[in-house]
Amino acid sequence: MLRKILMATAILLIIASTAQAEKVLRLTLQLPAAHHLGKNVQAFADEVAAKTGGEIKLEIYPSAQLYKDSEVPQAVASGAVEMGVASVSQFAGTIPAVDLFYVPFLFRSQEALNKAVAKGSPVRQPLDDAILATGARVLWWQAYGGSVILSKDTPVVVPDDLKGKKVRVFSKTLGELINAAGGAPTSISGSEQFLAYQRGTVDVGLTGVTAVKSRKLFQVMDHLTATQSMVDIEFIVIINEKVWQGLTEDQQAILDAAARKVEKELREQMMTLETEAFEFVKDKINVVQLTDEQLAQWQQLSTPVVEAFVKNAGPLGQQVVDAARAIK
Repeated sequence: MLRKILMATAILLIIASTAQAEKVLRLTLQLPAAHHLGKNVQAFADEVAAKTGGEIKLEIYPSAQLYKDSEVPQAVASGAVEMGVASVSQFAGTIPAVDLFYVPFLFRSQEALNKAVAKGSPVRQPLDDAILATGARVLWWQAYGGSVILSKDTPVVVPDDLKGKKVRVFSKTLGELINAAGGAPTSISGSEQFLAYQRGTVDVGLTGVTAVKSRKLFQVMDHLTATQSMVDIEFIVIINEKVWQGLTEDQQAILDAAARKVEKELREQMMTLETEAFEFVKDKINVVQLTDEQLAQWQQLSTPVVEAFVKNAGPLGQQVVDAARAIK
């Protein structure tokens, strides 16, 4: 009898140990696994698994299998899923100031942008803090790249080309730009772009060039206008705060270190990734480069957008705009 009790106890200990060794964090990703954000998340998962000796395992659900981009903030904050990847603009409903990165031409160089999105910077930190207050902790920011304009029958080269057109946007601030140009902004999730373009739900779309490649948007659109980083598209990887607090200090340190590592790697790769994407699509879609005069028209149009952003985003918006402008 004693032998059976000891064996049963040993089995229970093994089961308990195994359960502890297989702490699973589900992560919802709206992009395909092959996209650079998907690869970045997988690199994080591999790093965490290796450093924790298998104690923590990430299950990645790509291509919006669990939640659409717009649903991710609430899903993670509520604990419906442990982790998620979403465009930072998806928090604009509760934190309008996060739309800072979609204020056209606010960041005039890659160096200025990198300083703004650096962990702990006077631009990023207030936004991370505001997001944490919703119940979701930012682990790292993912560089998505600059925006491009997609269109069907004719290319978009100047603001007047948007008059009367329905335009896919991914933030309220970009919607202000489209309104100023005489277009009709329509919010459409990234994962729904292909069908929206295919069905003619919108005439024009704003997105990143890497998405044109990974989502095969060149199959349903005819022209791509390179806007010379009119706006910078940023995604964030978030974790439910209660889940985070349930981790040990060592586990938190491992996740934080892994996040910093993959964030740095992706930021350094971004220029190469965009160059490769442009090279890939150049014989599949008509690529238009703006002249200095055409670009100047877009920049002039964007001036009142900054004022509208600050008015909508309040004191926090003014704070991050001032911090962005102070970057040298």
